[in-house]
Amino acid sequence: MRHSFLIVIIFSLLSTFSCNDGDVITISLDFDDTFESCGDLVFYNTKNDPAESLSLQITSPALSISDLLQVGADNTLVTTRTINGTSNTFNYRSYASLPSNLFCNDIPPSDIVITNDYESTTGTAVITTKLTEDDNDTVLAALEDINGNGDLNDDDTDGDGIPNYLDSDDDGDNILTRDEKPDPNKDNSLNDAQDTDGDGIPDYLDSDDDGDGTLTRDEENYSQDQNPANDVTNSEVGADYLNPEVNSLVPATAYREHSISETYVITMTINNVSLPNISQDVLNFGTLSNSALSTSRKLTPEF
Repeated sequence: MRHSFLIVIIFSLLSTFSCNDGDVITISLDFDDTFESCGDLVFYNTKNDPAESLSLQITSPALSISDLLQVGADNTLVTTRTINGTSNTFNYRSYASLPSNLFCNDIPPSDIVITNDYESTTGTAVITTKLTEDDNDTVLAALEDINGNGDLNDDDTDGDGIPNYLDSDDDGDNILTRDEKPDPNKDNSLNDAQDTDGDGIPDYLDSDDDGDGTLTRDEENYSQDQNPANDVTNSEVGADYLNPEVNSLVPATAYREHSISETYVITMTINNVSLPNISQDVLNFGTLSNSALSTSRKLTPEF
């Protein structure tokens, strides 16, 4: 996808002998709707045809990508910086041709031929960060609202302090939710969820999957490693936690480690850009593309 905005540049041509009202040159800035970053901190967007770039360099107060990930309790952070032409600079440039590695080099490329270079002395950059977390358990977050009240944070089947939509083991049985076939047909419906003992509670929410009276997490008959899936007495039936004929009790001693994926989406708008003969009330800079925005955190609930 791309985003477009139009800037009209009016050049007044003055000389001793003549004067006119100016020539009007129209430049269509049709950039990708994603931009990149480097250093501490340069945001930039480039294109080849025609060869142009937009860039914002932030130096005061200093800012880094890690600063932009410090979201609040609502998983949102809004950061602003004033563009003043000295410490925080915004530029539009055009080139004879676009060099490779135009930004983020200690030594600029030697083949740069800049045909236009306009710098704004005013404006405000508004950078918005939104964090989305997921447990990657193959169950849509919207389907993990067990009590149906629209609040995902108060659904915690196993009471481990992690709501189901962030819990990779919803029932706390030390078998990952995704391995308990909550959506075997991959149709984003839980109507076909695996229910080994037929008690009406799908395995991914059932603490005793085979209904033998021993909790799934306590059926570690051969290796106490917080993984009942590798404890098998009868290989023809499968793991003991799915075999109602085996109900030996070997109490679990801990929950397994949980992993929660984190995806940060950083967007930026620049307000009230003022370049020589160019003005733009709101410039949508797009969405930041950066591998550092996909991370994960790990935690092990208290047993």
